[in-house]
Amino acid sequence: MNAFTSCSPATGEVLFTRPADTPRQLTATLAQLRAAQRVWRERSVAGRAAALLRLATTLEHEREPLAGLVSLEVGKRIAECLAEIDKSVQLIRYYAELAPELLRPLAIPTQASRSGVAFEPLGLVLAIMPWNYPVWQVLRFAIPALIAGNACLVKPAPSVPQCTRLLLDCVQRSDLDVVRGAWIDPEQVEDAVRGCDAVAFTGSTRTGRMIAAMAGRHLRKTVLELGGSNPFIVLADADIEAAAREAALSRFRDAGQSCNAAKRMIVVPEIAEAFSEALTREAARLRPGHPADPAASLAPLARADLRENLHGQVMDAVTNGATLTLGGEMPAGAGFYYPATVLDHVGPACRVYHEEVFGPVASILRARDEADAIRLANDTPFGLGATLYSADTDRAWELARQIEAGSVFINRHTSSDLRLPFGGVKDSGYGRELSEFGLYEFVNVKTYWQK
Repeated sequence: MNAFTSCSPATGEVLFTRPADTPRQLTATLAQLRAAQRVWRERSVAGRAAALLRLATTLEHEREPLAGLVSLEVGKRIAECLAEIDKSVQLIRYYAELAPELLRPLAIPTQASRSGVAFEPLGLVLAIMPWNYPVWQVLRFAIPALIAGNACLVKPAPSVPQCTRLLLDCVQRSDLDVVRGAWIDPEQVEDAVRGCDAVAFTGSTRTGRMIAAMAGRHLRKTVLELGGSNPFIVLADADIEAAAREAALSRFRDAGQSCNAAKRMIVVPEIAEAFSEALTREAARLRPGHPADPAASLAPLARADLRENLHGQVMDAVTNGATLTLGGEMPAGAGFYYPATVLDHVGPACRVYHEEVFGPVASILRARDEADAIRLANDTPFGLGATLYSADTDRAWELARQIEAGSVFINRHTSSDLRLPFGGVKDSGYGRELSEFGLYEFVNVKTYWQK
């Protein structure tokens, strides 16, 4: 069985297949990583940082080939793929610089003659990774875990075998033998969970629940970064044109296939019509095209099933009272293209009101007033990120405290910053990545006390 198969989102053509590893191969990989981790953990943090910096250099050398494979398998525009590689390199350098200080043992005064805490590795961390950012997502988890002294077992998404293979090759060429691929099918995942000490998962809420259940059976630490349906709230005093530009940038980048994108545009009555018209104008400027075409500004979706589900959500919204102001038609021809689409007057009867929308579809929800806008923002099972647009930033800060989310951005679309923690609440998961908080997720904070 070919458990790993990539298809071109631009043409639908099968590109590459790879069979799953056997249970015996998984057992051997786990044993090899255990042995390598025992050596790796004895290196100084500065020594680990130096090794990771070699990986940064290797990724820079392979920047264009790696970005090309990401574009080929995921369907993203080349510029978006190059940005993913560049951000990954910045991530490595960020942790290489800061980790020696952040992982330094702390002396804490008590009645003991000497006491404090040390940050020690957990051991072997399993990462079950998504397809939409196959370089960034892997390294966002792996780099802090590695510099803390852990080894990493990476299970890639089934649809991105070629770019994952090149990424792992870059790791091996950088003399990092503490990272290996877990080329396993779903039936083997629990064996991998059992064989590791912690699990990081990025993906859907549905699958996240299953991974959490597996980890719970074996008492493994987990960090889950799951779905999102981020509200983008526009208040009456906002700069409408600027807000519409930011909303379009967030909603339609990477063909709308980002958990952290703005998805539900929530507007108050005073500016609802103007914002709807402005967002529709912004979306209408996007030009669908082949990911390699520099003139294209909207790439195809990654898979046929994703497009089918997305179109079903759009048709359901129209049936249940939403107004289609742009797009919404399934294109003919090869590839998994879908037009930039705007739905206005979205209400609770629509699937897009409740479900995560993974594709270039923006939903506009009309609030009764400012308080109702906050209610609508929180009327979702998700809690990853949110945006507030207002000229009164002091008021926006007050309202931000009422929003149930892992992050709130004021007058800017949601994004991730290396220096700030990233993660969600509610059905968007738990735990944090990035910053020092992400570094501490996969360490044993060990207390030492001497009489």
